[in-house]
Amino acid sequence: MPLRDHFHPPVDNVISWESFHAQWPAMIVHTLVRSLPRRFIAVPGVHFGASLEIDVATLELNDPDFHVEENGNGGGVATAVWAPPQPTATIVTDLPSADEFEVRVYDMKRGRKLVTAVEIVSPANKDRPEHRRAFVGKCAALLQNQVSVTIIDLVTTRNFNLYGELLEQIEKSDPFLEPEPPTLYAVACRTTRNQNVWQLESWTHALEIGKPLPTLPLWLADNFALPLELESTYEETCRDLRIPPLFGVAV
Repeated sequence: MPLRDHFHPPVDNVISWESFHAQWPAMIVHTLVRSLPRRFIAVPGVHFGASLEIDVATLELNDPDFHVEENGNGGGVATAVWAPPQPTATIVTDLPSADEFEVRVYDMKRGRKLVTAVEIVSPANKDRPEHRRAFVGKCAALLQNQVSVTIIDLVTTRNFNLYGELLEQIEKSDPFLEPEPPTLYAVACRTTRNQNVWQLESWTHALEIGKPLPTLPLWLADNFALPLELESTYEETCRDLRIPPLFGVAV
């Protein structure tokens, strides 16, 4: 069955991309539990980037032992804790709080060690340089800790290729990205050791609206992988959300 465009009509007239992105990780987990050995556990994760604001009044209400006294200069001094000096700089900024749509698999026999992560790209992961850096930095950190990473990018409203930016950050290249990186793609990556040399291995596939999705290796250990069947989990998610097959296919 074909890949739909979830970011333009007619699909986004029926259901939002946020709903699809939130449901797909749960469907992947539902499918994985049928084949995962008992020592592994898969969990979905969904987080919409948002700011969290806590003011002194809220903190004071929640903690009766904490109170603030006026210092005579229009400010407050915390009497329950040490009062730090004024900051040397105050800079207006918008720290990225990234969207996360993912599946994580843990090895329970190794102290709930994270062994693989499936990251589904959202528009917010690609809309600003700082958001792209945050996403790429997260993937790079996972790979450096020998966690395999799968990136799935269905976003048709932003053309940046985060896999390519990941390779740039670690100063590597992939012929798959030449001459132009694909707009839509799925890639599975892992780090492995070969004769005392660390290597990055990738399985890359370009995606196309109207075409089926691939099956990628989901690495749980150096010599053990399961098939990550993107097509079947994608279609099951579309069926659950009542997205017809013809949506997103050019006529």
